[in-house]
Amino acid sequence: MPVQREDTFRLAMAALAAHKLRTALTLTGLIIGVTSLILVMTLIQGANTYVESKIANLGTDVFQVSRVPLVPVDFDEFTLARKNRDLTLDDLRDVEARCVHCQAVGARVETLGRVRTDTQSMTDVSIRGETANMGDISTLDIEDGRFFYEGEARAAARVVVIGASVADKLFAGRSPIGRTMRVADEEFTVIGLCERIGSILGQDQDTFVIIPLAAYERLFGLRRSLVFHIRAGPPLSVAQDEVRQILRSRRHSVPGSRDEFYFATADTYLELYHDISSVFFLVLVLISSVASIVGGVVIMNITLVSVTERTKEIGLRRSVGATQRDIAGQFLVEVLAQCLMGGLTGVLLGFSIALLLRQLTPFPARVELWVAALGLVLASAIAIVFG
Repeated sequence: MPVQREDTFRLAMAALAAHKLRTALTLTGLIIGVTSLILVMTLIQGANTYVESKIANLGTDVFQVSRVPLVPVDFDEFTLARKNRDLTLDDLRDVEARCVHCQAVGARVETLGRVRTDTQSMTDVSIRGETANMGDISTLDIEDGRFFYEGEARAAARVVVIGASVADKLFAGRSPIGRTMRVADEEFTVIGLCERIGSILGQDQDTFVIIPLAAYERLFGLRRSLVFHIRAGPPLSVAQDEVRQILRSRRHSVPGSRDEFYFATADTYLELYHDISSVFFLVLVLISSVASIVGGVVIMNITLVSVTERTKEIGLRRSVGATQRDIAGQFLVEVLAQCLMGGLTGVLLGFSIALLLRQLTPFPARVELWVAALGLVLASAIAIVFG
C-alpha cells in the first residue's frame, strides 16, 4: 500500500536526524551560496538608495554647466572636451543677465590644498571658491553659523565655511565658529559649519572648505574653468536652451557645430550610477551563483551517496508496497528540507553580515523582505534541480 505523505515526511526527518554530519556538510555549501547572494543584494540595494539620496541630490530644478563632462563615459569625448574654452566670470555674468528662465546663477571652482590651525593641519582638502548664492542653490545645509553674504563675496572677505571632517580634525571638541584657520597660508575666520554628509562608498564627503570666489581668485587665480550651478523654473529644458544659446553666441559657434560645454542634472548622475551598478550587480550575482551551484553539486553527490548506502532500506520499503514515486518523494523531501534550512540560515547570516557592515563601515546596506524571499526561492530551486 502506498506510503502516506505524512509518513514520507516523518521518514525523511528521521533520516536527516540519523546522519547529522552528512546533513551539516550538505547545508554548508548551500549556506555559503545563499549568504553570498543575500549579501550582494542587500549591499547593492543599500548603495542604490544611498546614491539616490546623496550623490545626485542636486535638486530637480538645478542643472550644472561645465567645460568638460562632469560624468564622463567616453574617453575620446573627454579628451576632445579638454580643448574647450574655459567658462569664465564674464560668461557667468552674461548668463545671469540674459537668461530669463534662470532663477539663480551661481558658480564654483575648486582645487586640493592644505588647511591648518596653529596646532593641527590637513592635506588634500577640497578648497572651493563659490558665489554667495551657492548657499541657496546647493543642497549643503548649515548646521551652525551661516554662509557668507553677497557683500562679503564681492569684497573677497577672509571668511570660510567648513565641512564636518575638517571641523573634527582642526577643532576637535570645540565649536569652530569665530575661530581662525589658514587656507593656503592666509588667515580666514570660520563663519559656518556644514551638516555631516558622511562617506559614499568609502570616500569622505566632508573634507572641504568654502571661501568666496573672489578670495579664491586672489589666492589661486582663476586658471581653472568655473562650473555653473543654475536653478531654473520649470521646465528645466527651457532654461538649458537659453543658456546654450547664450554660451554659443559668446563662443561664436557656427550652426551645426558641437557645444563647447556640457550640462548635468540629477538624472545624469543617477543614470551613470545605475549603469555602473547594474554591471557590478550582474558580476557579483554571477559569482554568488557559482557558490550556489557548488552547493547544489554537493547536495547531488551526497544524495547519491545516501541512495547508494540505503539500497537495503529502499528494497525493504518496495517489498512492503512503497512505489518508486514514494521512494523518490522521500529523498526529495529530505533534500528540500535541508535546502530550506540552509536557505533560511543563509538569509539570516547574509542579513547579519550586511547589518554588521553597515554599523562598522561606511558601506550602506538595506534589508528588504523580498530579498529574503528570493534566498528561499533559490534554495528551493537548488533542492528540486540537484536533488
